[in-house]
Amino acid sequence: MNDWHSWATIAVFTGAYALIITEKIHRTAAALGGAGLMLAIGATDDVSAFYLQDRGIDWNVIFLLLGMMVIVGVLKKTGMFEYLAIWAVKRARAKPFRVMVMFVVITAVASALLDNVTTVLLIAPVTLLVCERLALPVAPFLIAEVLASNIGGTATLVGDPPNIIIASRAGLTFNDFLVHLAPLSAFLIVVLIALCRFLFRASFAYDEDRAEEVMALEEREAIRDHRLLWQGLAVLVLVVAGFVLHPVLHYEPSVVALLGAGLLVAVSSVDTADVLAEVEWSTLAFFAGLFVMVGALIDTGVIRAVSEVLADAIGDNELGGTMLMLGASAVLSGIIDNIPYVATMAPITGDLVEAMGGGAGHVMWWALALGADLGGNATAIGASANVVVLGIAERNRTPISFWQFTRYGLVVTVVTVAISAAYVWLRYFALA
Repeated sequence: MNDWHSWATIAVFTGAYALIITEKIHRTAAALGGAGLMLAIGATDDVSAFYLQDRGIDWNVIFLLLGMMVIVGVLKKTGMFEYLAIWAVKRARAKPFRVMVMFVVITAVASALLDNVTTVLLIAPVTLLVCERLALPVAPFLIAEVLASNIGGTATLVGDPPNIIIASRAGLTFNDFLVHLAPLSAFLIVVLIALCRFLFRASFAYDEDRAEEVMALEEREAIRDHRLLWQGLAVLVLVVAGFVLHPVLHYEPSVVALLGAGLLVAVSSVDTADVLAEVEWSTLAFFAGLFVMVGALIDTGVIRAVSEVLADAIGDNELGGTMLMLGASAVLSGIIDNIPYVATMAPITGDLVEAMGGGAGHVMWWALALGADLGGNATAIGASANVVVLGIAERNRTPISFWQFTRYGLVVTVVTVAISAAYVWLRYFALA
């Protein structure tokens, strides 16, 4: 990492990241500008940026988002989200904190069964409508749901994209994740709910008049197109089944989402242009730019140099190495998206596990998964779900700034990672 390319790459990435944090220019412009500079200085090239999944744009992520955005765009036309919003508020008796708890729990469970990006795409429109009906600030509810999606997604192989990478490299199964991470994930959701009560306490003002208005509504009247609703729900069920059956069907989630989107547009009477107008193109472009920049860090050896320093520090100290892996992964996943970080770190972790004489279920793999998944909550660009929700909020004229998200995400990350460290120590060392 002594050549000028490496240092120039660090400078470009740092500059783009600073622009994203300070919001001097739009984050998409900063990411695309940074990606352009990486290509201009030769830190990466078109082959790495556009064709290599581990060094450039992760098209599986991009097309998963695109497919689900199309499906959500069609479902929005049916009135389904208005129905769910009224139903949720009535079940929570229009009490703001109860509404948040309901959304947090639903988001966490759905993120474990689907994936966190798909879940926030489905739950965010409902949240926007609920907050509008009850005159509540949108940001706290959306932020709480993103945090819940990343914690809930930790529980299963399909819940968070880094888990899929880890499972593939380590030879782990769906049940391995359930046994090792699901109990901790469930406990962390309880902790998150307690933190939300404290962190967002100023957002739970109860408007009795608004509450009475919503309680008087009949949710069934919100459905505008019953035929389209059933078509959309049928396709959504098929897509969800495709996600869950990934170990059997071997179709990538992106392929399942695109097939579902194409089928729904084909069998329904929706206007294709109207549906495509609902896609968060700015968010997709941001991801593309971010992937190219991180790919340049990989191509020039910057990330590998950091990873090797980490590996040297670990040595053969299993407990110390596990805690270092957990903490370092949490920090680095908050700075760069956790997907390319795990893609880079997984082979190094495999070498460490082999050197320690461990197998597929070695504690080091769980430390990597926990650090990457939970560390993604630390900043607004730490995980895919974070970026997606920020894009939805901006599109609906309720923007969430980088620091507004991060000041809550950092607190939750510190608490959840600390609890995870205690869990790892107890389960794999103290009680082993």
